[in-house]
Amino acid sequence: MTPPPGWYPDPHAPHLERWWDGTAWTEHRRAPETAGPPVPVPVPAGGGSGRAKAVALTVAGAVLVAAITTGAIVLSGGSDDVDTPADPSPTTYYTAAPPSPTTEEPDPVEEEDPSVVVDELNGITFPLPAGWVLPEYVTDHSVVMTTDGTYDCPGDWGRCLHGQVSSRTVSSDGETPEALAKADIADAAEEAYGRNRLDRRPFGGITSHRQVAAGQVAVAGRAGYYVRWRVHTAEGPGGYVQSLAFPSTVGIGSPVVVRFVFDAGDDGPPLGDMDLITDGIRPVGDADTGGGVGSSVGPTD
Repeated sequence: MTPPPGWYPDPHAPHLERWWDGTAWTEHRRAPETAGPPVPVPVPAGGGSGRAKAVALTVAGAVLVAAITTGAIVLSGGSDDVDTPADPSPTTYYTAAPPSPTTEEPDPVEEEDPSVVVDELNGITFPLPAGWVLPEYVTDHSVVMTTDGTYDCPGDWGRCLHGQVSSRTVSSDGETPEALAKADIADAAEEAYGRNRLDRRPFGGITSHRQVAAGQVAVAGRAGYYVRWRVHTAEGPGGYVQSLAFPSTVGIGSPVVVRFVFDAGDDGPPLGDMDLITDGIRPVGDADTGGGVGSSVGPTD
């Protein structure tokens, strides 16, 4: 979880505050808000004692320092006229939210399709079904989408997701997509519902599993293979894990493995989304090449 947008101490300049937009630091900085400057103490007529003069000079100096700190030095002469503030330093401090964007016309930017996830590394795109969002609350860069929101893991402490989809390029010595999918499914299940990368058991560990579907499938115009397991866990309803392997559409054609992790039960995503996402995988820039396993593949229990 990340803190909400606001002013926070600048990690590189602790004497300043810096604007956090909710995801990253911006270049906006300001001096921390402080109480108003002290009220100057007038020097008694006739000069007064040396101690009184010292106190008055000390207070006057504090007022001058406060004025300099806020960027406004007031100069007064023999009249009551007040000069304008001195030129500010090159560093700009804001006492409110950052200013609105410049009025200059920005360069036109091509809008991204919110219903499509682009995986540039592996040269494919995924459809984004209803209830799914771009990766949130995850540190694994291979994750391309997750279900919206998190919940308390039923086993070890932490926050869990009801569903996630990831894609990665794998090394191969000529193995077929079938061999790659069958070799990956056990690791995919263990990482999702057994012991995760943080060495925790968010679901209390896997108690049993069974294969519920497997077969050849066309993915982005390439011949692929998938294996799907139903996993039961010590805590919670368990879920479904699927490993889908197919040749990449870019580079030298290194294989790509897409992992699907869906919680079982009423709170998990529809199992049909696995087929929907698989059917919608396309090469980047080619919306006409399809494939998929069809909606009839896989059980619903």
